[in-house]
This record gives sequence, C-alpha cells and structure tokens, in this order.
Amino acid sequence: MRRNIKLTAAAAATAALALGLTACGTASDPGARADSGSKADESKALVVAASPTPHADILNYVKDNLAKKAGLELEVKEFTDYVLPNTATQQGQVDANFFQHKPYLDDFNKKNRTTIVPVVDVHLEPLGLYSKKAKEIKDIKAGQTVAVPNDTTNEGRALQLLADNGLITLKDGVGTDAKLSDIADAKGLKFKELEAATLPRALNDVDAAVINGNYAIEADLEPAADSLVLEKAESNPYANFLAVKEGNEDDARVQKLAKLLGSAEVKKFIEDKYAGSVVPAFGAAK
Repeated sequence: MRRNIKLTAAAAATAALALGLTACGTASDPGARADSGSKADESKALVVAASPTPHADILNYVKDNLAKKAGLELEVKEFTDYVLPNTATQQGQVDANFFQHKPYLDDFNKKNRTTIVPVVDVHLEPLGLYSKKAKEIKDIKAGQTVAVPNDTTNEGRALQLLADNGLITLKDGVGTDAKLSDIADAKGLKFKELEAATLPRALNDVDAAVINGNYAIEADLEPAADSLVLEKAESNPYANFLAVKEGNEDDARVQKLAKLLGSAEVKKFIEDKYAGSVVPAFGAAK
C-alpha cells in the first residue's frame, strides 16, 4: 500500500507548524533539533522527504520494485519547496531526503547551522533555458527579460549557463557563485528573479526563463527537447543525492536505499523514463 504524503506549496506552511519546523527556528534555536546522538530504530520504515519529480518517482520505483527483496520498508513524503526537506531531516521528522545538490546543501547548512550530509549521488537534472517566444537562443535579444531562480546557488548556476552560451558576460572568477551584480555585460538583457518553483508559470510573462529540471518536468516541459539550451552533464557538480543528518550515514536502512539507488535497475529506469531530461549520476551498478 502506498503511503506517499504530498505537501503542496499551499500546505507547506501548515505542515511546518504541524511538525514544529521552520527555517528560522532551525537557524535560531539549535536546541530544538533532534539529539544527534540518538540511534535510529532500524525496524521501522525509512521515511524519505523528496521533491515530486523526478525524486519521488525514482523512490517510488525503488519502493514498488526493489525494496521488499532488499528487506527495506520505504515511505516517501513529497515536498514542493527547497527548505522543509532539510529542516525535517535535521529535526528528525524524516530519516533522509532526496531533492538537492551539493552547492545548495553547503549554502543551506551554512545559513541554517544544520548538519545534513550527502550519502550517494543519484541523478542530474540539467538546468535549461526555455521560452514561449524564441525558437532558438539567437532569438534572445537586447531589451528582452530573462527570469532566473532567486536562490543563491541556482541563480549562480543559471547565470553561468547564460554566460556559457554567450548571452551575458560575467566578472572574472565568479563562476557558479555569480549574482546579478556580477554580470559584467548584460548585453541589453533585463532580469527578473523568481522562486524556482514559479518559473514555468512565468514563461507567459517573460521572454525566457532558466528553469530547474524537476520543475520543467512537472510543468510538462521536456528538457532535452523543449529547452533552447541545456546544461552539460559532463563534470557537473550539481548531481542530486540522498542525504541524511550527520551521524545517520551508517543506518542500515539508509545503506540499503543507497545501494538500490545506485543499481542497474534504477539507472535503466531513469534512462527509459526521462530520455535525457534526467541523467544518472553513476555509471556501473553497485
């Protein structure tokens, strides 16, 4: 029986109150965290917080096809924002999460004094530039508006994508830490900063938008086919991974899930289902 719990964006605040979780509370009240020395009950289901697509899809494939044989009971809780999964993991309301990449996690841990750590890389969601008005990247002209994610790591990543494809020039050395103030030459473009989840809906109001792969897929966009330009997978630091609160890496349930997420079956599932829009971040089966 599936026990997925979807928390929509509208319900996220309510869920936070119900769980006693807020980003501000995490940052300002470290004493409210779960005891880092407590040992997980490995006889219980492993509860994993995940973004709906593709993270929960991948986890549900594991749950329905691989977990029972491996002796793992898996429960998936879906979140549609980028804050609550880490907060819930830190507070011990869930055992693990699967939604983020390392630059985002590093920034989150630093700002919120959390201690979340990666366990295993699973996939990459290439960031892409999309437009309902331009058919090719050369159609993006001076005077037009491009929307970008407003969170620190994804904005820098988006600006780097634009720079790599000649739409802007960044100051030397800023790389994926770039902010709008680090644009050396905007080449006449204007920019609008928006929450990552809202970017697909903004396509009617701007000339183009840089959209995270999971949100593009949720909006029925096909990154490999619909983007004007797509982030390259080779040597990409933005692989999404299973993560836990520091100290829980050796939980037997976590290790079982990590092995399953790196399996040949999951690799084939990702390749078949997403056709290049989501790319496995591992090569051989483990």
